[in-house]
Amino acid sequence: MRPASLRRVVVVLAATVAVAGCGGADAVSPLPVQPPGPTRSTPAPTAIPTISAIAAPTGSPFRPPPTSARPAAPPPAPTRTRGTPRTTPPPTEPTPACQGAVRYDLPLAETEIELLTSLCFATGAVLRIQGIGPGLVTVDRPELVSQQYEAGVVDIRFVRPGTVAVTIPKEGREHTITVVVR
Repeated sequence: MRPASLRRVVVVLAATVAVAGCGGADAVSPLPVQPPGPTRSTPAPTAIPTISAIAAPTGSPFRPPPTSARPAAPPPAPTRTRGTPRTTPPPTEPTPACQGAVRYDLPLAETEIELLTSLCFATGAVLRIQGIGPGLVTVDRPELVSQQYEAGVVDIRFVRPGTVAVTIPKEGREHTITVVVR
């Protein structure tokens, strides 16, 4: 390093130290997002830049000296005060809604099919009807489903949104389940 540039570094370093030493610990107010910390009676230590940080070559990236500052605390969560009315009442019962793209098993030997009149699924769901013969289950909209039979089980996959009436014969009667596909 040349003597002229060394003198400039010393002058910059001296000016930085003089400016940093002007204030006490209470001279700077906290940032608006940080809660004010406890006040100290002793002045806080100030960081003094090193010569290597000031006189870094222009070809290398600048790396600031490490700090020991804590990250800012997140703002407090909003709270309700007592006596504030709710805008919506809490739910008392689960609300009926469409199920997702699930497999819904319907074992005919164990199900009161007369009580099941409608279902709601997302596209991609499968209605699996167990314990029935081949070709007995019918649908009114075959373009909305993909239907397969194997070993006493009918799988109806709902491939497009719409409403499908699934007809299942049991004990000499035909039962229709309306399936809404969203």
